[in-house]
Formats: sequence, structure tokens, C-alpha cells
Amino acid sequence: MADYSFDIVSKVDLNVISEAVSAANKEITNRYDFKGTSSSIELNQKDNELKLASSDEFKVNTLRDIIFTRIAKRGIPLKNMLPQKIESALGGNAKQTVKIQQGIPAEKAKQISKTIKDAKLKVSASIQGDQLRVSSKSKDELQNTMALLRGQDFGVELQFTNYR
Repeated sequence: MADYSFDIVSKVDLNVISEAVSAANKEITNRYDFKGTSSSIELNQKDNELKLASSDEFKVNTLRDIIFTRIAKRGIPLKNMLPQKIESALGGNAKQTVKIQQGIPAEKAKQISKTIKDAKLKVSASIQGDQLRVSSKSKDELQNTMALLRGQDFGVELQFTNYR
């Protein structure tokens, strides 16, 4: 009898984020409360982060709300957005970095693996870099595992891929 498996990943499509940034920047240029400020949202795809900058901390919080709304409307999970502390920049400006979580961090992967083991399902979970592979001889056990994991909150959005 063949083994069945699926992968657990946590990926964010940066092209969709880029579209959201463009739409948010267009909204910022048209909003009255941002007139005369040098407010901007930039996507750094290489470092997987968003950079928010404006004239004060309140406007940076508003920028974050705008971009998060645009991202959520496009179906990207906000769990994978990790806002950092707001910093004061030169000239009385404020800026914030929002890290975009790509992949499952090692400690979360261990937590997911432990949850699967504690449920005493007849599956084996192995950590492979920033993803997990779950395999079993039974498709039903794999579907039970998916249902178990969907009911849990691990702090990152989980996607199930390569189901075979």
C-alpha cells in the first residue's frame, strides 16, 4: 500500500503585497489627512519587509491600518505580518518596519509537530527547513491531521500543499 503525504507551509505572495502597496500609496496621496506630509509605504522584497514612514507616530499607525486593510482584502493572512516598534527618525519623522513571515519558524514547526504527536494520529511529521511534511498510510489520517491543525492557532497562517 502506498504512502500518502502533504506539506505544511506558510508562504505569502509578494506580488499581491506589491499590488496592495501600490493601491495604499495611491490612497495616501488622495487623503486629506496626509496632505503636506512625506508619508510612504515601501516593499523590500529582498528582505521580506514593509517600510512605513510619516511625519508622526499617529500617521504611521494609520499607514499600517491602510496597508493591512489592503492586504486583507487580497486574501493575504495578517498573521504573517509582524509589525516592529515605531522608531523616531530625523526631523521629527517616525518610521516602522513590518516583517513579512515567509515559511514556518523552527519553534513553531516543533510546536506543530508536538501537537500532531500528542493527538496520537497514525502519521509521521518531519521538519524540512521552513516547512513540515506529514505522511501516513491512510488518507483519512491525513485529513484528520489537517482538521486538527486548522482548529489550532500557531501564530502563522498554515497552508496545506502537495497532497498526494
